[in-house]
Amino acid sequence: MLLNEMTVRPAQRDDLPAVVALLKDCRLPHEDIGPGHLTDFLVAEDTHGLAGTVGLERLGANALVRSLAVRTGLRASGLGKRLVAAIENHGRTHGVDALYLLTTTAADFFKHLGYQTVTRNSAPQALQATTEFSSLCPAQAACMVKRLD
Repeated sequence: MLLNEMTVRPAQRDDLPAVVALLKDCRLPHEDIGPGHLTDFLVAEDTHGLAGTVGLERLGANALVRSLAVRTGLRASGLGKRLVAAIENHGRTHGVDALYLLTTTAADFFKHLGYQTVTRNSAPQALQATTEFSSLCPAQAACMVKRLD
């Protein structure tokens, strides 16, 4: 399937099982993802179902990028970049000035998209208090930030 034939849309409540299954398959934190998180999640679909997902955990003018995941077989297709661009736009639309993320495997990917590595303790306290930041993501994960214009 061609990338431009995929639909990227806001996640709906009934997407939760497929989102959690994809996160598990990609070995990403999913334990705290519930229906309330889906307000700030996007999903990509193709004829085979859920192709990818990404979300935000918004805390005022800052947000934590949650769970960028792309189905096996579609990685390196450009879908990840498309989802990041879409969630950045979602953040701008909702008054987010800076996006933070934690990653153990995708620092180079995000660096190419304009994210910069920062120390974990430089992130806003509200983000550091999230479950992902405080307990789900290992201490050796890179912390990255991108200011939205």
